[in-house]
Amino acid sequence: MPGFIQDKLEIKFLILYIAARVEEPVPFDTILDLTLCDDAIDYFDFSECLADLVRTEHLTLDSSGLYTLTDKGRRNGAACESSLPYSVRQRCNRNLAEWNRTLRRRRQVRATTEKRPNGTYTVRLQLTDDKGGVMDLRLMVVDPAQAKAVAKRFQAAPEKLYGQIIQLLLSETP
Repeated sequence: MPGFIQDKLEIKFLILYIAARVEEPVPFDTILDLTLCDDAIDYFDFSECLADLVRTEHLTLDSSGLYTLTDKGRRNGAACESSLPYSVRQRCNRNLAEWNRTLRRRRQVRATTEKRPNGTYTVRLQLTDDKGGVMDLRLMVVDPAQAKAVAKRFQAAPEKLYGQIIQLLLSETP
């Protein structure tokens, strides 16, 4: 199936459309994946268009390799987004919704590990929602393998762990 994007200007419009809808600055690969929602776009045209948008100050590229939309990019992108084919915008919106869910989840569920002076480790497990902190738990474990396992299990099902802790603390049996 041939794509709907016909030229580099439309690729730039699509990149600006995407940049306006991601919830935080994103790396090259993410913008590439989200932009390749149309079969007519190739890697080389995309790369050239992205570089042009940075050069013309529609996007910024920070030292950690993350792209952010500028005010100029937001204004110009908003003025041109209706010229993108409807089917491309719809496909793009589905991909963006999934990506933004992933970003929100990553912000809401955090697990970090820190080595203590005595050689043990602290694993910090944090769960937040839109209103703020839900749980902030620090556990001591004896080695990095345990720390990694605890963090991984927490990140896989934080709501389940939270529910079990609440249930245990509210139960009548000691």
